Amino acid sequence: MAIIRWEPFREMSTLQGRMDRLFDQVWGGRQESWLPAVDVFDTKESVVLKAEIAGMDPDDIQIEVEDNVLTIKGERKFEEQVDEERYYRVERRFGSFQRSLALPQGVKADDIVAAYEDGILTVTVPKVEEEKPKKIEVKAAKKTVEAKKA
Repeated sequence: MAIIRWEPFREMSTLQGRMDRLFDQVWGGRQESWLPAVDVFDTKESVVLKAEIAGMDPDDIQIEVEDNVLTIKGERKFEEQVDEERYYRVERRFGSFQRSLALPQGVKADDIVAAYEDGILTVTVPKVEEEKPKKIEVKAAKKTVEAKKA
């Protein structure tokens, strides 16, 4: 006989899922928030964020920067023309979302560029150019010798 570990929180999660489905059936669904998947990577010139937000109109996406925190907001609407009762399964997430990411020091927040193509939002945050060490030439001071009169 195998020993099965009892996980009370898994049962609570299952109960919550059942209650959610019950409320969806009684009140016709709800809009819930969701978070898009985001990749963040570094290049020599910039920090790049790629967010997966397929099916959205670029006009419905807002990007803000405040106190070195980049925030992406938007809402994906459920606009299918099929009667909800005819769906077998709905796995895509709909509703509003907000994703905030702290930017590293040394970026130009005023020069951020965003592009949306094929369901991927690409936000490019340029870095501040690093100051290169400045060489300072050391000049020898000219010594003048004054003759002392006796």
